[in-house]
Parts: sequence; C-alpha cells; structure tokens
Amino acid sequence: MKHSSIKVAKAALIFWLLSISPASAYIGPGGGLGALGTLVAILGAGLLLIVGFVWYPVKRLLNRNKKNNSANQELTSEKED
Repeated sequence: MKHSSIKVAKAALIFWLLSISPASAYIGPGGGLGALGTLVAILGAGLLLIVGFVWYPVKRLLNRNKKNNSANQELTSEKED
C-alpha cells in the first residue's frame, strides 16, 4: 500500500515540475534593493560568524601567552634580586 502511494506522489511531482512555465514577472527597484540589502546582511552575518569563531579564540590564546610571559618575567626578576 505504501509503495503505490509513493509512486503516485513521485508521478505527481514529476508532472508538476514539467508543467512549470517561466513567469514574466517584474521586480521593481524597491523589491530589488530590499533583496540586495538582505543578501548583503546575510553575507555580513556570515563573515562576522567566521570572524567570531576564529578571532576570539586566537585573541584569548594571545592574552594567555602574554600573562604567562609577564608572570615568568616577574619570577625571574625576583630570583635575580
């Protein structure tokens, strides 16, 4: 029973895809600029996502190394005194 309904669904999908015709639509300047602005916002958010995943762990690692270096310098200066 399930196989026949899947075959019917596949046939309906194929028929629907073959019956699609191109639309003669016009996107005005407002819609086009809105779509362009959305695209820029999505790309900017993706860029900030990548920067957040890469830059902040590197920054934390660099700060940890600075703290370790300053602590080591303080210990060596105390030993010299």
